[in-house]
Amino acid sequence: MNDFPQWMQALGARAEQALEAALPAADTIPHTLHEAMRYAVLGGGKRVRPLLVHAAGEVSGASPEACDAAACAVEMIHAYSLVHDDMPCMDDDDLRRGRPTVHKAYDEATALLVGDALQTQAFVVLAGTPALEPAARLRLVGELAHASGSVGMCGGQAIDLQHVGRGMTLPELEGMHRMKTGALLRASVRMGALCGRIDAAGLEALDRYAAAIGLAFQVVDDILDVTADTATLGKTAGKDAANDKPTYVSLMGLEPARELAGKLRDSAHEALSGFGAQGARLAGLADLIVLRTH
Repeated sequence: MNDFPQWMQALGARAEQALEAALPAADTIPHTLHEAMRYAVLGGGKRVRPLLVHAAGEVSGASPEACDAAACAVEMIHAYSLVHDDMPCMDDDDLRRGRPTVHKAYDEATALLVGDALQTQAFVVLAGTPALEPAARLRLVGELAHASGSVGMCGGQAIDLQHVGRGMTLPELEGMHRMKTGALLRASVRMGALCGRIDAAGLEALDRYAAAIGLAFQVVDDILDVTADTATLGKTAGKDAANDKPTYVSLMGLEPARELAGKLRDSAHEALSGFGAQGARLAGLADLIVLRTH
């Protein structure tokens, strides 16, 4: 694992290049929409989801080209969700990845269309990739659609909006975040694995890993919202408390939330125990998710 930072850097650059190629060119009509789509996706972000796709693909022996398609599709869905989340009708934020959000850099109507177009472009990429057989493309389309729809990411966001200023129990909070944040992270792992060959037991182990890191990601997000500043995060710090949103920190306290993140990291490592050295990248990403500072 000594090469993990180099692997992350190389895969991050590969993901950026693949996204650059998968997005419509800025000089394609309508120019402003395509320029804004590229603004939303390129040149920023940790690329955790593409990294998860490729790391899971290593476990199943998937080709890098097949993983590129899955990684681009997941990241486009993620980017669209951020564009919409930042709009005034949702979380109303002016800063994302250290620069103005799309509705601030352009306007609200453009931001709405950017999210819509990125969502459909994700499925264009998956359906059209020659790196996968048609049956595999269809399965990946199903995985991504399920994870991003009303029983996944969108449903989690709806529950989140309904509970602003209202109480929520820890089990309810966990259920919401398994949908809002966890579903797309789980899809990243599953899609990477399904780009290659994996048996039912292996996929079930990866599901347990993905469930742990998906929840851990949100727990750490909640921690950073109260411990990091805006410059470090690249987005507005303290937003959850200001909006009276239930979080792991508000319901558990800071130290218990940190302990939970550590336990989830341990669960993720345990789920990978049967993969040996093949699971090393995924283990490194679990560490990255829990130990990150922004």
